[in-house]
Amino acid sequence: MSRTTRVAPGPYAPPVPARELTAVSADGARLHVEVHGPAGRPGDPGAPAVVLAHGWTCSTAFWAAQIRDLAADHRVIAYDQRGHGRSPASRVCGTEALADDLEAVLAATLAPGEKAVIAGHSMGGMTVMAASGRAGFREHAAAVLLCSTGSSRLVAEATVVPVRAGRPRTWLTRHVLGSRAPLGPVTPLALRLLKYAAMGPGSAPHTVEACARIVHACPRRVRHAWSQVLYLLDLDHGVRELDVPTEVVVGAADRLTPPVHARALAEALPRCVGLTELPGLGHMTPMEAPELVTGKIRELVTAYVRARENDNDGDAQIGDARNDDARIREGA
Repeated sequence: MSRTTRVAPGPYAPPVPARELTAVSADGARLHVEVHGPAGRPGDPGAPAVVLAHGWTCSTAFWAAQIRDLAADHRVIAYDQRGHGRSPASRVCGTEALADDLEAVLAATLAPGEKAVIAGHSMGGMTVMAASGRAGFREHAAAVLLCSTGSSRLVAEATVVPVRAGRPRTWLTRHVLGSRAPLGPVTPLALRLLKYAAMGPGSAPHTVEACARIVHACPRRVRHAWSQVLYLLDLDHGVRELDVPTEVVVGAADRLTPPVHARALAEALPRCVGLTELPGLGHMTPMEAPELVTGKIRELVTAYVRARENDNDGDAQIGDARNDDARIREGA
């Protein structure tokens, strides 16, 4: 959690990790990583791994509800994107850096060949797409959950500025999202603005406040730098290379990455296993619908991590039986 983030006690207060470590990316960037849940060794089949990648202007605190639930029986790995939360800012901003960072986190927290479900929200989902062709990602990804994200045309499709689509709206949206102005304290006006831009109309006040405190903790230079990356984003190739079972979730009222992006992802993904559009919800789906998002992660773990482990156990038992038969024949 960012040292300046203050979230009131409750389901959105960041839990205390079982372990903290620093992963070092390819360019030397240092990433704050938290491990929650059972303290078993990496690769322990009793504690399947889940990796959480947060979005633009957020931090590990964004996943508090998922961490609290999943940590009961999963090893949950969450990390701060470079410049966010407790990861120092870097001069390097771009999708290749995001992919490098995810690979570094996977290498630092998972055993060789260990599989995990990887969930990415917004820029975290873009991180997954950027890394989809990397060897380190393919070694460890059993399945993916993409929440409220897109692969290209983010600013052109955003509906934060309430005018007709076209060049004027794109120009205005780019300058609104890329503003260098400080967000300042979390005031009633700030809460209304954040709710309008990023959350559904029915979002509970405590949820909006928790989200605002996380977003307002992001340094403005970091916010601006990454907004430029998002403006130029083109990861359509990464979607086509994301060849693992992938679930897509989006809020029907999402103004930042509207459902048009989720539908395009579902159409282009090689192995899309579901598309869920949530009526009345906005961009911050893991905070707005925590039980549903957590449930999707659990379903992916059951189908693609535990099932794989059971298959491996079965193969091992068959191998043991064959060895026993061979020893019996030799003894005869």
